[in-house]
Amino acid sequence: MRLVFAGTPEVALPSLDALVGSSHEVVAVVTRPDARAGRGRTLVPSPVKERALELGLEVLTPRRPSEPEFLDRLREIAPDACPIVAYGGLIPKAALEIPAHGWVNLHFSLLPAWRGAAPVQHAVMAGDEVTGATTFLLEEGLDTGPTFGVMTEAVHPGDTSGDLLERLAHAGAGLLVATLDGLEAGDLEAVPQPSEGVSLAPKISVEDARVRWATPALAVDRQVRGCTPAPGAWTTFRGERLKVHPVTVAADAEPVAPGELVVTKHEVLVGTASTPVRLGTVQPHGKKAMAAADWARGVRITSGETLTDA
Repeated sequence: MRLVFAGTPEVALPSLDALVGSSHEVVAVVTRPDARAGRGRTLVPSPVKERALELGLEVLTPRRPSEPEFLDRLREIAPDACPIVAYGGLIPKAALEIPAHGWVNLHFSLLPAWRGAAPVQHAVMAGDEVTGATTFLLEEGLDTGPTFGVMTEAVHPGDTSGDLLERLAHAGAGLLVATLDGLEAGDLEAVPQPSEGVSLAPKISVEDARVRWATPALAVDRQVRGCTPAPGAWTTFRGERLKVHPVTVAADAEPVAPGELVVTKHEVLVGTASTPVRLGTVQPHGKKAMAAADWARGVRITSGETLTDA
């Protein structure tokens, strides 16, 4: 089949590479426009655009997929299907109707669970033991279209959202290719999603990533892992922001007040609503990440000092 692939971040690259290496023909790529990044705020192309240019593919970067120029070009290309992975924009009805087999979305959850922009982060933060990926026919609703196929993936106890997303991106790429194979063969039909088991996964904001020390240790652990690497869990110490990397539950430690710091020669503990958690690495504002014990020695923490979530 002739394909136009849509995607933007690095997580979409395994799917693009898998499709290019398949029996199908990727004739063009749709991605978000170059965005400003870094201290110099220079324009930077998306990872998908960079890969597409390396592959010699035509790249379309509409500000909105509803632009007439984009729709006209898509009609000229006349794709059989448009596979889409983490594109980052709403596809209007006018564009949805162009490919004969529609837009086939690879979503990183077991739909209808975790519909939305951040399914993997929410799965980790909720303590899900199993998640996966789903291919479905894109429609105007939020991840509501009928599904083609699924794959499952265990959530490991120490997984960050970054760890889990990397595994899903690679395994899901195979699912996406298999879905398109099935559509081409004519032996795959979309099945409506069940009405039960729906949950939403909105984008995780910076405020959502502020560590809530007044919750149990297990919830703190899940929150920090779910926000790693993005947007990055954080707290405040002496009025300044401190980035918190994954922690471990110190089940054998004596309970202390939520947020209270306990420093020994080799470790730094923080109180929660249950048992304390052990800090791994932290990153003070404007500095490099460092071991929590090294940070504590440098700032000379005194008895009773706390990390705050307010």
